[in-house]
Amino acid sequence: MSRVGKKTIAVPDGVTVSVDGRQVTVKGPKGDLNLSVSPLIEVVLDGGNEVVVTRKAETKEARSVHGTTRTLIANMVEGVKNGFKKQLEINGVGFRAQLQGNRITMSLGYSHPILFDVPEGITAQVPDQTNIVIEGCDKQQVGEVSARLRAYYPAEPYKGKGVKYKGERIRRKAGKTVA
Repeated sequence: MSRVGKKTIAVPDGVTVSVDGRQVTVKGPKGDLNLSVSPLIEVVLDGGNEVVVTRKAETKEARSVHGTTRTLIANMVEGVKNGFKKQLEINGVGFRAQLQGNRITMSLGYSHPILFDVPEGITAQVPDQTNIVIEGCDKQQVGEVSARLRAYYPAEPYKGKGVKYKGERIRRKAGKTVA
């Protein structure tokens, strides 16, 4: 039995979970999320305040998705209750970002500004020119948007210029030396 999969998911106050066949819907103060569950997995509401995820069979495929499904549902419950947040830092002379409506404009040393439209369900903030905050209730979507912003100019190891996650350590390399 999966150690992760056999844990129950506590449903906090203000969050409602409904199971309709293979469709799991979680609603809360931060938003609504849906998940289509594998036919090998069964999701049951236990008393209205706990969610139990079990396998229908002991096949290899069922065992492989059991823990993953339980974690996805737990992340949905956490997301609609508290939300998820990623912070990005921009380092480099002349490197900056600004928010214009629902679009982030970044100057990252290229000949053109980079325009990024923030998708639906995600809120972006630019508290100052070198910091970007991405928030939302879907953990996967918050991570995807953050990774796409970082991919425009990942921090490089020689000078440390580029976009990085807050708290990320960039291993620095020594430059060339003249012999």
